[in-house]
Amino acid sequence: MGDRAPLLNVSSKFSIGDHDDNGNKKQFFTNSFSDWRRWFSRKGSDNKYIKLDDDTERSDKDEPVGIFRLVIFIFAQCLTYFASTGPFFQSFSEARGAAAPVFRLIDEGNDASINEIDIWKEDTEAIYNINGDIEFDNINFSYPSRKDVSALRNLSLIARAGQTTALVGSSGCGKSTCISLFLRYYEPSSGRIMIDGRPITDYNVQQLRQNIGVVSQEPILFGMSIYENIRFGNVNGTQLEIEQAAREANAHNFIMQLPDKYETLVGERGVQLSGGEKQRIALARALVKQPTFLLLDEATSALDNVSEKLVQEALDRVCKGRTTIVIAHRLTTIQKAHHIYVLDKGNVIEQGTHETLMAKEGGKYQTMVKHQQMERINDDQDNMMSIQKAIEEDEKLKFERSRSLGDGQIVDVNK
Repeated sequence: MGDRAPLLNVSSKFSIGDHDDNGNKKQFFTNSFSDWRRWFSRKGSDNKYIKLDDDTERSDKDEPVGIFRLVIFIFAQCLTYFASTGPFFQSFSEARGAAAPVFRLIDEGNDASINEIDIWKEDTEAIYNINGDIEFDNINFSYPSRKDVSALRNLSLIARAGQTTALVGSSGCGKSTCISLFLRYYEPSSGRIMIDGRPITDYNVQQLRQNIGVVSQEPILFGMSIYENIRFGNVNGTQLEIEQAAREANAHNFIMQLPDKYETLVGERGVQLSGGEKQRIALARALVKQPTFLLLDEATSALDNVSEKLVQEALDRVCKGRTTIVIAHRLTTIQKAHHIYVLDKGNVIEQGTHETLMAKEGGKYQTMVKHQQMERINDDQDNMMSIQKAIEEDEKLKFERSRSLGDGQIVDVNK
């Protein structure tokens, strides 16, 4: 009797008989497990312990052991269903990881700092009749995710209309932050950014960005045709305008050599193209909108010498007449800039032309240029040593092959 007491207790909780005092419990149990009851009725027809047709159900009303077995089998089936969801947990984990940077970007967005009226207001006359002078006036800024770290500190600089202004400095000095602020991805903590002496907040954000062309170090191309990737810069661009932008970017010739020309699919992120080809497509996309401002964020730093020359030739040509801000790692690419600002820890420490900055003995810019020159010399020496080593190994191999042949045979060591 003592052994049956726990079973009777279980029976009182899970009984589905008519003697159950709680009608709601009976209805809940019946509805919740009707699918499993039908499954066991079909699959367990040969087993008297799990057969759940009407006769068995009635015979088990007063049999706690039968009810207990029922609960055990239902629990086992629940585990089976839970186990089948296992593969989906990996997908959930991957989705969570993919969503993390999106949510982080949303959290960083300081929507309150951008007036909604400024975003949507129409001021076409102002945006299309600008000269192009850019001024950063005593800018202070910290990223929302690192509020205790100053990205820019009392920074002031001017980029004159129609001229090329270069920003140089070590990694993390604030160069790219200046571009992000000008694009109004963020708002400065204090200070003002002005265009032609007018606060940038007076301009419609969408129209402002439509007048800015951006070329970054790693261009983002979509898995579409070359034509569509260029047209993305100006969805209203005509075929003639797209081809003209490609010519200005030194891209038209290589595009016409492809089997499908402008309809060639570039693959996801442009995997079908070389680094130089992707960069020229990105430049064409920036130029097709005929921007007033051109922002170049280390556009040639990841290219080989041949590709860099082609891209740099295009940049030198298209920068004329545009307000251009260049962020450069290879200082040889900004020697022709009208004005160079050297940044360190979010502030301007030197400024001038290439010649005036090189004349400052021991200056930051001069030190950086000399350091890169030494690196280039060392790289050239390493390349020469590698070539010499390859020649010596080739000569050694030819000598060994000649010795391996028997005497009296004529050996052509050039084979």
